[in-house]
Amino acid sequence: MNLIGLIITIAAALIAIAVLIYQWVWYRHTRPAQIKQMEDEAKKEAEVIKQKKLLEVKEKFLNKKAELEKEVQQRNQQIQQGENRLKQRELSLNQRQDELTRRKQEQENERKRMEQQQAALQKRDEELQQRLDSLIEQERSQLEKISGLSAEEAKERLIETLKDEAKTAAASYINDIMDDAKMTANKEAKRIVIQTIQRVATETAVENSVTVFHIENDDVKGRIIGREGRNIRALEAAAGVEIVVDDTPEAIVISAFDPVRREICRLALHQLVADGRIHPARIEEVVAKVKKQIDEEIMDTGKRTAIDLGVHGLHPELLRIIGKMKYRSSYGQNLLQHSRETANLCAVMAAELGLNVKKAKRAGLLHDIGKVPDEDPEMPHAIYGAKLAEKYKEKPDICNAIGAHHEEMEMTSLIAPIVQVCDAISGARPGARREIAEAYIKRLKDLENIAMSYPGVIKTYAIQAGRELRVIVGADKIDDKQTETLSAEIATKIQNEMTYPGQVKITVIRETRAVSYAK
Repeated sequence: MNLIGLIITIAAALIAIAVLIYQWVWYRHTRPAQIKQMEDEAKKEAEVIKQKKLLEVKEKFLNKKAELEKEVQQRNQQIQQGENRLKQRELSLNQRQDELTRRKQEQENERKRMEQQQAALQKRDEELQQRLDSLIEQERSQLEKISGLSAEEAKERLIETLKDEAKTAAASYINDIMDDAKMTANKEAKRIVIQTIQRVATETAVENSVTVFHIENDDVKGRIIGREGRNIRALEAAAGVEIVVDDTPEAIVISAFDPVRREICRLALHQLVADGRIHPARIEEVVAKVKKQIDEEIMDTGKRTAIDLGVHGLHPELLRIIGKMKYRSSYGQNLLQHSRETANLCAVMAAELGLNVKKAKRAGLLHDIGKVPDEDPEMPHAIYGAKLAEKYKEKPDICNAIGAHHEEMEMTSLIAPIVQVCDAISGARPGARREIAEAYIKRLKDLENIAMSYPGVIKTYAIQAGRELRVIVGADKIDDKQTETLSAEIATKIQNEMTYPGQVKITVIRETRAVSYAK
């Protein structure tokens, strides 16, 4: 069995070898012929493809040529149309030029004709003027002959007559104009001032030169005084004030012209009494701490005021000065409130008059910075305030408004009179300021003395708290026309020589009295 399988295997191997040998021999004899046949077929196919591609290229070329010829034809048509339009435009321009030439020639002919007519009219005017001069000369000679006066004498008489009539008419006209102007000006000024005051309202703070510190009992008063008064002396030296301890129950009086020092002393006393430790070292420590707090509060007050009013870009030192105004009073009116009120009034009035509102408000806020100096300037507060503003880089018109609001400097801008007027309004409104009785009486006497200094004045009366001055003149010394002049002169002199809030009305009264007695 194994032998048969082996024989079969050998036979299969021999058959396989024979098949391989046959295939090899067949491949050697048939391969070149196939290759040659494939080459021939490839050449034929390549020739067919070549002919096909040539036909495609030729077709594309013909299509492209047709497109280009069509595009060239279209462009030639467009060029031809453009040339036609240019020819038409050229023809139109030539026609217009001919028309302009024709019109120019017509205008030239018309000008020549007008010149000829003008020359003829001028010649005729000369002839008429000669005839008129001749007629006037004849009339003048005839008038001189009839009147017996020469032309110069008649002219002088006529001029004198016209002068008298003109003086009378001018005086009447001037009086009417002045009355109308006063009525209109007063009405308009009152309208602006009333609107300004109505739109601004503020509270009035009344400050004194002393501050009263209340305590619970006299034991606290004794602790404040200290042994042999050392505590109170230390407090006075540290705060820079004078402390008055008398028999007034449950009160200590702090006296100083500087309101900041009084406030520092008051707050320091409050902290010392609340803490209970009162001795010189503790007093100096507390006063120093309170000074720092007050300085910070002053700066915060200045910044807050500037922000509330919309005034930006102020120098830090100016903000500190504004904050110090909180502790300063003028004629019983708190200076910070007065400055805020003046700033608001200035803004409203500037808006009414069409001026720069921000500049007016800035000048109104800063107008009294000279009243809170760190040192004694020995000059009017308005001038000192202007120097401070200039020092801290404020604009010239702002500095001028500060320095001129009491007329101690010449006004160079329209903001200056606004600040002056609004300062007077804020100080003159009812309840704004307290006035010393002696100064009030002196002002009334000065008003009456100014009026009495004029000849013909018999009596004077200052009434309505100095708002009106009534002047009685002698009927035999002054006539009706002179009363108007006297009233204006007295008003001018009061304006130049006195300082007062608001306005003063001057009324001149002329009357004739006849007195008889029946017995």
